[in-house]
Amino acid sequence: MEIVYHLNELDSVAKQLIENVSTKTLLFYGEMGVGKTTLIKAIAKQLGCTDDVSSPTFSIVNEYKGLNSLIYHFDLYRVNDIEEAYNFGIEDYLYSNNWSIIEWPEVAKDILPEAFDIVNLKINNDKTRTLTLTNKLN
Repeated sequence: MEIVYHLNELDSVAKQLIENVSTKTLLFYGEMGVGKTTLIKAIAKQLGCTDDVSSPTFSIVNEYKGLNSLIYHFDLYRVNDIEEAYNFGIEDYLYSNNWSIIEWPEVAKDILPEAFDIVNLKINNDKTRTLTLTNKLN
């Protein structure tokens, strides 16, 4: 699935994304400043979250209460290796049957569930964004 959107369409894009994912594990890829966290805020809102959603850059993971489950929002940008991820218990989050939304997931590739969804974001020349969703099912 591919969606080209303006930032004022985030709620609609988040809704479409949720309707088209095959899992509760979403891996976000895109350059710094592309709007990963901004889209994740809209996704959390669509999942019933009323908390203030912010980037977990320094905390590494933020937990939010959604309508029917918890939402774990990871930012692994500052995690140097898989050992650090194990030390904060990433596998407990990933296999909890709650939403796991991960920015900069490269460091965790060896411990991901068998099935997950990949969300690629890029900025276009006209300042729109292109979202590409790929379902990864094993």
